Amino acid sequence: MTKSLYATMTALPGHRDKLAALLTDLATHVRGEPGCERFVVYTLADKPDLFHVEETYRDEAAFKVHMGTEHGKTFNNAIKDIVEGGGSTVVFLDHVA
Repeated sequence: MTKSLYATMTALPGHRDKLAALLTDLATHVRGEPGCERFVVYTLADKPDLFHVEETYRDEAAFKVHMGTEHGKTFNNAIKDIVEGGGSTVVFLDHVA
């Protein structure tokens, strides 16, 4: 069964472009992971500093591999001082239909 989630994060004032660049770089790496089925980055139309990332992995094992990647660790470290709360908020999803 696939593993799906979304993550949100809000750039601190003056850091939107930096966060967008970091997410763009991360997307390139994550999309190259063998178990990644979807990794799409959005901003909210009425709140451009709020980023929304949708992710789907082949299964739990692929997600665990994703969590252990160096590019993921580098990204999480890089956003500590540029997003509200120092990191993203993650919500895991269960497929219904």
